[in-house]
Amino acid sequence: MRADRLLTLLLLLQNRGRMTAPQLAAELEVSVRTVYRDVEALGAAGVPVRTERGPQGGFRLVEGYRTRLTGLTDAEAGSLVLAGLPGPAGELGLGAVLASAQLKVEAALPEGLAEQARRVRERFHLDAPAWFRDADPVPHLAAVARAVWERRVLRTRYARWRGEVRREVRPLGLVLKGGIWYLIALADDAVRTYRVSRFQEVEETGEEFVRPAGFDLAAYWTESSRRLEAALRQGTARLRLSPRGRKLLPMQFGAAGARAVARAGPPDADGWVEVELPVESEAVATGDLLRLGVEAEVLGPPGLRRAVAEAVAVLADRYEAGPHEAGPHEADRYEQDRKFPRNSQPGTC
Repeated sequence: MRADRLLTLLLLLQNRGRMTAPQLAAELEVSVRTVYRDVEALGAAGVPVRTERGPQGGFRLVEGYRTRLTGLTDAEAGSLVLAGLPGPAGELGLGAVLASAQLKVEAALPEGLAEQARRVRERFHLDAPAWFRDADPVPHLAAVARAVWERRVLRTRYARWRGEVRREVRPLGLVLKGGIWYLIALADDAVRTYRVSRFQEVEETGEEFVRPAGFDLAAYWTESSRRLEAALRQGTARLRLSPRGRKLLPMQFGAAGARAVARAGPPDADGWVEVELPVESEAVATGDLLRLGVEAEVLGPPGLRRAVAEAVAVLADRYEAGPHEAGPHEADRYEQDRKFPRNSQPGTC
């Protein structure tokens, strides 16, 4: 609506000072000609906008003028929780709403606090996704978010590791973890966690539901994450690490690796130490530990040491044979089901 755009233009000039017509056009996503028309409309409404010509020119408000027309809409108020995450806000379809809300909040602050807010925005930025991994494609995220907000039942088709499943779900909340979106929802009278990128179809049923009394999204996620970690960590590996391996372990295994290094025994004459590391299933642990290369030796348990040794033997045969010359005996020697599957995605069903 034009009224919303005029208010946004006014707040831009109030919060940022002098701005050129092209800068305003880019912020408002309109043409330069539309900006000139809107500035004229503000002037006709009694807003003291000054036009300054020349290379350093542009539009600015008369010194000392401030508006208090900064009432937040419901959508703008709701978007403020994502104020530090413009990327995820955009994925939820709230990018423009969030930008408008931030302008209004900044305009309502006293001058000193407004300047402090501007400095924080200029000097701190939160980037949610993890390194070296593309964000999940989430074509249904906006529809899921709308259903969360409006308490609408969704009819879904969801891709699990064991095959697709069709369910009606009652969305309770969304969680962004490491750049991945998860939906927490009621399904079949149980609270379940879904990875949003795995939804193949999402359709609103038009039915509204009542949220469970006292449901706490943050508490549920914390407890669910704890249960998942306990379920995934099926055993403990005993490792011998080189000095470089001690640096690699926290990089490859995160907090669990850091704790293992902190509790390491004394180094031997060559600087190697022994550590105990919680690991997942034998197949997953084998793939994980191979990433440490020659900087680690698996001491136990015997089954895991044997699995790593078999994998290393297969690799040695493959590289000794030369490119594309490896024989079919590899498959016999190293079971094909040890493809290091990562079937246990965090909190999904």
